[in-house]
Amino acid sequence: MRVLIGALAVALLAGCAGSTMEAARHNSPTRIFTSNKAENVVAQCVQFAWQDESVFGVDAGAFLEPRKSGGFTVYTTGAESFADVQGGASGTNVNYYAALDNWIAQRRLAALATCM
Repeated sequence: MRVLIGALAVALLAGCAGSTMEAARHNSPTRIFTSNKAENVVAQCVQFAWQDESVFGVDAGAFLEPRKSGGFTVYTTGAESFADVQGGASGTNVNYYAALDNWIAQRRLAALATCM
C-alpha cells in the first residue's frame, strides 16, 4: 500500500512539474550553454551536481528524464529549476530555466556550468 501511495505521489509531482516546464519553455531560457561533451554525459553530470546535499541541503533532489523530442531534461522538485540538454551537430546545447532569480537558482546555474 505504501508503494502504491508513493508511486501515485511521484506521478502527481511529475505532472505538475511537466506543466510548469512547458510554460517556462514559452519564454527565453535564463542561460544557454554549449558543450563538446555528449548529451548523456552532460545531463548525468548536471543531475549529479544538483544532488549535492552539501551545496543544496535538503532541496538536493534532481531528476533526469528523456525528452520526446530527443535529449534529456534535468529538473528539481517542483521544476523550480530545470535544464534541457540536447545534442546536435556542433555539440550539446543546454537551456537553463529558473522560476526565481535567487541564491539557490544561482548555485544551480554555477553547478550546471561546471559540467560544460
